[in-house]
Amino acid sequence: MTQSPDKQHRKRLLRDWRFWAATACVTAALLGSIGLSLRAAVANARLEAPSPTEIVYDRNGAFLTQVAHGPESLGYGYWPLRQIPKRLALATLALEDRRFDEHPGVDPLALARAAWRNLLHRGPRQGGSTIAMQVARMQNPKPRGLVNKLDEALSALALVARHGREAVLLHYLRLAPYGAGSHGAAHAARFYFNKPVEDLSWAETALLAAIPQAPGRMNLARASGLRRAATRAARAIDALARQRALDREEAALAKAQLLAMRPIETPKRPQALHLALRYAQLLREGRIEAEPHDPRLHASIDLDLETRMERLARRYLDGFRDAGARQVAIMVAERQGGNHIVAEVGSARFGGKDAGSFDFTRTARSPGSTLKPFVYALAFERGVLESTDLLADVPEGASGVNNADGLYLGPMTPRQALANSRNVPAANLIRRVGVEANFQFLHEIGLHELEAPAESFGVSMAIGSLPTQLGKLTRAYAMLADDGVLSDLIYAKEQRLGAARRALSLDTARLVTSMLADPQARLPTFPRYGPLEYPFAVAVKTGTSQGYRDAWTLAFSKRFIVGVWIGRADAGTMREISGAASSARLAHAALVQLHGAKPGEIEDDAFLPPPDRIALDACLEAGAQGSCAATLREWAKPGAALPVAPAARPANAERLVIATPEADTHIWRNPEQPAAVAKIALKLAPLARAEQIVWYVDGEPFRVAETDETVFWPLRPGQHQIEARRALQPGRSRSVRVVVE
Repeated sequence: MTQSPDKQHRKRLLRDWRFWAATACVTAALLGSIGLSLRAAVANARLEAPSPTEIVYDRNGAFLTQVAHGPESLGYGYWPLRQIPKRLALATLALEDRRFDEHPGVDPLALARAAWRNLLHRGPRQGGSTIAMQVARMQNPKPRGLVNKLDEALSALALVARHGREAVLLHYLRLAPYGAGSHGAAHAARFYFNKPVEDLSWAETALLAAIPQAPGRMNLARASGLRRAATRAARAIDALARQRALDREEAALAKAQLLAMRPIETPKRPQALHLALRYAQLLREGRIEAEPHDPRLHASIDLDLETRMERLARRYLDGFRDAGARQVAIMVAERQGGNHIVAEVGSARFGGKDAGSFDFTRTARSPGSTLKPFVYALAFERGVLESTDLLADVPEGASGVNNADGLYLGPMTPRQALANSRNVPAANLIRRVGVEANFQFLHEIGLHELEAPAESFGVSMAIGSLPTQLGKLTRAYAMLADDGVLSDLIYAKEQRLGAARRALSLDTARLVTSMLADPQARLPTFPRYGPLEYPFAVAVKTGTSQGYRDAWTLAFSKRFIVGVWIGRADAGTMREISGAASSARLAHAALVQLHGAKPGEIEDDAFLPPPDRIALDACLEAGAQGSCAATLREWAKPGAALPVAPAARPANAERLVIATPEADTHIWRNPEQPAAVAKIALKLAPLARAEQIVWYVDGEPFRVAETDETVFWPLRPGQHQIEARRALQPGRSRSVRVVVE
């Protein structure tokens, strides 16, 4: 049935109304979306850049590491630019935005050309993005698409309108990706060519300008990537020649240099990642701060020396692995002009087994006896102790502390007690000065940051109950070496150093140093010419924690400070690995290597004595015809005198006579007899009064004993000389010759 004309007309009007209403809604929505996008683009039209990435070089200019900051960072690489590098700007615009000076941030011709080529050609798609659009994308990365492309265009228009073309171009050169994690032209110039961006040649400039189009495909470390980048760079050279930005000769030279280029080996961080983490922490804490427009840091570390110390540490650690040692750490500071850390080995191998990723220079462990020098120093400072006093190394009043060897050496001077590392005198000193006073002093010189009550550590602080770190110990011993002035360890030229302050008097610091550097005072506990003795002046202290869990040595000469720790990451026990037997050997090897000392050479030098003190020599061992075979020098205040030990004997004291073995004894070992019982007895003839003696075999101390005590010496094939000497005073027996077959 045919509808009337009126009905048909009404239906057409209804359809037309719906169409135009829908059209109006879509248009309004589109305009609203564009308006919102434009508003957002205007609001976000800011030029933002991440924090600069510092590049750290060692003291010889070798690349060490670089450090990016915060989640907003573009990864490794970003340096600020003060002004636009003219050559790089010309090359970049020739490749990325030829109509840069003619459009307001968006180039309609470039967009149309890119759309046409994408329709007609296969292969990589072209985007037609201008410099301003790329800046918008780098500041606010989004997936590629039509809507996001529109946002980029609007943002580009807003950026140029607000900041101007030059500011946008400068910002592009701050942010552009140049491959291998490098962002920004200034960083890339330093990273690839180790020169400022302004000093790049035309060939180097064009090569950099080519990379941002496809940083992954134009990897300059690969031949294929370099070839692609050089091809695109040559196009930039041709374009610049047509623009007469460079003449024919310059263009020809640049293209020849591009053809001659070989893959560029980008700087590689060394295996010593502990160092990289150390510098990252120093930067985060604000203790190192680079120049705003030149984020290079000049570290005190010497990477060649670091490598040598790593190898040395591993070699010595391997020698103690059978006894349970698993990890090692070593720090070396050069003293000239401050305490500059030139090597810092955090573990046997970063990332290796036995928790190699831990930095054991920063791990708190029991320090054993390495805190004793500071216990003595505080006692001298407080006037509780004088260098000419006598300290009792006896079981009574030892506050539950025993000596490591289970023996007691009787009365001894502070020099002997410290040099022999006797536990009992040190513990008693803490009790005399005060547990709280010692705890606070150790805190003041940076050895701990604990808030626990001092009583929880007690007098056992002298033997390792107070945990500390190798780095803190190294700084504290540097204070002794620097005549009592406490200052920061130096890691970089740009380090912000705290104010140095006097922690000990000059007198005390030099007095304690002289005690630690006195090989004669270490007898009888530590034999002469062992790892604690050097061909030049060295103050040295070892430490061993309870159960042989940690072995320490701190040593300093006039030129270097060396700190060594050997132990286990799991804090497990080692088999009788003491500091003197293990870490001291590594410290000795390190210091001798650092000094370049040759075998047999002995330097005639010594540490400066305490001022305003006089030298007093005590005779430890009588020689022939009333002479003195061994003396011990003490630095005393004027008018003071060395004490006479209660056990000392007058000149006509009873002689020491060896009862067994008899002189020229010849012994044949039974090959079937167990080694544990293959021994001979060492015994003196009876004396009227008991005292302590030291048995010597072949000139080396074997055992401290009482005069009425029988000692058993394990038989060793060969000819041997056995004698007994009074402990810490003149008097010795005749030498007895024994031959063992």
